Amino acid sequence: MDLAQMKAAHAVLAELEYEPVRLDRGYANQTLYVNLTERRIEIRPVSRYMKDVFTGGKGFDLYLLWHALDGPIAWDDPSNEIVVCAGPLGGAPAFSGTSKSIVCGISPLTGSVIDSNVGGHFGPLLKFAGFDALEIQGKASEDVLVVVDGKRCRVTVETAPHEATGSVDLADQLHHMFADSPQELQHISSVTAGEAAEHTLIGCLSFSFYDHRRGLPRLKQAGRGGLGTVLRDKKIKGLVAKAPHNRPRWQISVANP
Repeated sequence: MDLAQMKAAHAVLAELEYEPVRLDRGYANQTLYVNLTERRIEIRPVSRYMKDVFTGGKGFDLYLLWHALDGPIAWDDPSNEIVVCAGPLGGAPAFSGTSKSIVCGISPLTGSVIDSNVGGHFGPLLKFAGFDALEIQGKASEDVLVVVDGKRCRVTVETAPHEATGSVDLADQLHHMFADSPQELQHISSVTAGEAAEHTLIGCLSFSFYDHRRGLPRLKQAGRGGLGTVLRDKKIKGLVAKAPHNRPRWQISVANP
């Protein structure tokens, strides 16, 4: 089955359109919430308090997870979340390591909160698409993709019945499936977990970036805590972030806000 046939087999379960966002001092000033059980997508504001106290990255992850849970839960409870965030310097070319993201959730290994640092381009591209963080709660009834398309300003949850499960093949499929041209391959990143994550408690998350010299996506792993197992327990086959071509150049200011 070719990519066009795979994509044609998708059924959109939830959809949200939004207005383009211009980054302000490294912040989109909004986060994205997806509930797979309720098939609901929301845009939530980032408060001044969040920026002053929690800043971004791990801080935003833990803040969002804390406010999402009513108390202690098991890792496979539908209310457990996968939260992904890049800090306010995410994607800034003046500093090294700014493609990094932090992902957190309740760990299958410890039963407590775990965070994992990871490379790849998902966090920065999510920010360029208009969101400082992505939090996903609930469970789908079948394999799905969560697609954040910053070019069309559209977020979808859609079924993915025919795509590969293995991260290497799936990342390649997702980059080519959602790119409208060869130039857009570098503007897409995916988060996936392979088949082993379905059968162990140590599943990794694979964050992609497109290597134009090799002509293929490469993967970086969020390996701590088994969050890939949580992703597959939620029936998420993959997360996709696509940034617009005309995203604004990063401007860095040391002035007080």
